[in-house]
Amino acid sequence: MTTAYRTSWPGPPADREDGPPESANSRADDGRWTERLAEAVAAAEAPDTVFALSRHGRRTVVTGGTGEPSGRPRDRLRYEIGSATKAYTGLLLAHLVDSGLLTGGEPAAALLGARRPPGTTPVTLAHLVTHTAGLPALPAGFYPRALPAWRTNPYGRYPDARVVDAFLRYRPRHRPGTRWRYSNFGVAVLGHALGAATGTDWQDLLAGRLLAPLALHDTAPHPATDGHDAVGHGKDGTGTLPAFDAGGFRAAGAVRATPHDLLTFLEAHLDPGRCPQLAGALRAVRTPVLRRGIGHRHVHTVAWFRHPTDGGPLYFHSGATLGQQAFLGYRPDTGTALAAVCTRRFRSHDPFLATAYALLAEQP
Repeated sequence: MTTAYRTSWPGPPADREDGPPESANSRADDGRWTERLAEAVAAAEAPDTVFALSRHGRRTVVTGGTGEPSGRPRDRLRYEIGSATKAYTGLLLAHLVDSGLLTGGEPAAALLGARRPPGTTPVTLAHLVTHTAGLPALPAGFYPRALPAWRTNPYGRYPDARVVDAFLRYRPRHRPGTRWRYSNFGVAVLGHALGAATGTDWQDLLAGRLLAPLALHDTAPHPATDGHDAVGHGKDGTGTLPAFDAGGFRAAGAVRATPHDLLTFLEAHLDPGRCPQLAGALRAVRTPVLRRGIGHRHVHTVAWFRHPTDGGPLYFHSGATLGQQAFLGYRPDTGTALAAVCTRRFRSHDPFLATAYALLAEQP
């Protein structure tokens, strides 16, 4: 069954008894988006799917799925967003820099208590967040430890201390800052370095510096204990999987959140003034810091991939765990944000991410 509704405030419509008057144009626009989102939900063919859209603060949420719904509405479940967690870690670093606590140029090894070998270029926090530290996607020692749990929870077998130790032992093949390579390893190290620099674990920094100011009460970097988390499924949509354990890679992939909280997070990026405490950082993460590829077509900020559209830039990040997927994106030019989640992992042709991206890229 597919369920759709609209509201002009963060949260489900039951949170408010009335709303602003609707024009004929806004009702027609709402109807068009409801239809488009319902098509996207059906195309995902996942046990649980939610497509949540915000345009100028007015939300349209459509839920559905091939599986039996739990006792909690699908849009009220918390979903694992995997690598989209990096958008939170990037914003956290931007906030610490904006607050004057860090510069981004601090050597990560020094923060983690190691000396830099003579004649080497240090890996800085900025290198880690922009995937230019010269680190591989995962540390070499990850695979032997993860293999016994490869289909259930491989990251959980690689704890904090091993991530830090692997980083301090690694010698990059290329000078930091010269090549781009997407790295879960690097952002995981960044989380530990931020904790060392501030004397506060990454997850506590996240809660105090981001989640509380943004009122993200249904977002956390750990599984719920009350049954409010969505359950992941295999690539064919059958067979349930355990809750994702990010191990020592929390800063790169541990966040889970409800679709409403994801929209609230994105809406803050569209209107930084709604959260004065984070306004500087929210503006900073729109700024390109890296251009790569032929013609420098690939543009990155400290938190987002940035693509051009006819009206202006589109910012996005996707993520996946073994049994769930997520897409987050926003467009300042149209005042649009999109959060899409599903409880299925696509491993080849991926209609879920392609559909979500296409929806956000649509011209008004």
